[in-house]
Amino acid sequence: MQSKLACNPNLSRGRLHAEQESIYRTAFQRDRDRVIHCSAFRRLKHKTQVFVAHEGDHFRTRLTHTIEVGQVARTIAKTLNLNSELTEVIALAHDLGHTPFAHVGEDALKVKMAKYGGFDHNAQAIKIVTSLENHYAEFDGLNLSWETLEGIAKHNGPVLGNLPYALQDYTMRHDLELQTHASAEAQVAAISDDIAYNNHDLDDGLRANLFTDSDISNLPIVGECYAEVDAKYPNLDLIRRRHEALRRIFGVMVEDVINTSSDLMQNSGAKSSQDVREFSSAVIQFSPEIFEKLNEIRIYLFKHMYRSERVNVMRKRAKYVINGLFEVFMSDMSLLPDRWASKGSELERARLISDYLAGMTDGYADRRYTELTSGT
Repeated sequence: MQSKLACNPNLSRGRLHAEQESIYRTAFQRDRDRVIHCSAFRRLKHKTQVFVAHEGDHFRTRLTHTIEVGQVARTIAKTLNLNSELTEVIALAHDLGHTPFAHVGEDALKVKMAKYGGFDHNAQAIKIVTSLENHYAEFDGLNLSWETLEGIAKHNGPVLGNLPYALQDYTMRHDLELQTHASAEAQVAAISDDIAYNNHDLDDGLRANLFTDSDISNLPIVGECYAEVDAKYPNLDLIRRRHEALRRIFGVMVEDVINTSSDLMQNSGAKSSQDVREFSSAVIQFSPEIFEKLNEIRIYLFKHMYRSERVNVMRKRAKYVINGLFEVFMSDMSLLPDRWASKGSELERARLISDYLAGMTDGYADRRYTELTSGT
């Protein structure tokens, strides 16, 4: 039986542009299908998670990360009797606005866009699904339901302070109530993102030889899981030992979220999905003990992976590419494809270039940079 805190698709606040709903799919199923079929979702295949595509075929890309987030999110949502369809579409859409070259690409674009209204990948995801995906005859964007848009915009919590222009522009037309928490389903998508990257970044870091199994066995949770595997399967080969340990780490995080969140939901006093939004804190959380241990893992990954020499080489290149392309296009808009060309104001041109750059894959950005600057 679905929780009273779950979002009911039959009670959805609807879409910006009224449509006749499907008799075969719920509103949230339809949203999920539209996200999966959109161009921005396909491009995630060629966008960096941590390592660029040419580093190896087995490292996560932004797309495989997204699929893993969706899988975790469905499991947690179903166990907590929330709406797994809404959870899944938010999980699948949560990274649509990411630039090429992972967070370093976003950081570079933020600097360039500081005087033009800012840049944020969540705000960009909203812009993509509400205007930039323009395949439908009757509207721009995907015309997703209010609950899905709300989840994309604020799955990480209330959005306060100065808003990036992309989010501000849309919410003036369609109020997403940014000052409140998102639904429990959106909160599940957000914490599933944390679970997925904490786990797969350990795996990718090991695969890249940035650290060893022995090195990370000193970390909380990780060490206990390796010890459990060794006790149960002595003399297991390296690859199987690592896989068994990593899947246990996954399990520890998922089970902790389920147990902690079940208690929080029950004790919150909330009686509806709207009560969840208006509650003083998130109802989907790690326990304080596990959160503290995960923070130690994050600190380790930041030092030994995200700021490793190998990744820093990519970071430096990414800054050159994003900065270089932005300046080249600002100086000569005719270098953009015809449908992106504009003779508008400096502000309009900068925002259009930002949209174009954010939508690029790693490989396309690199090629365009080489073509236009001779790779300097």
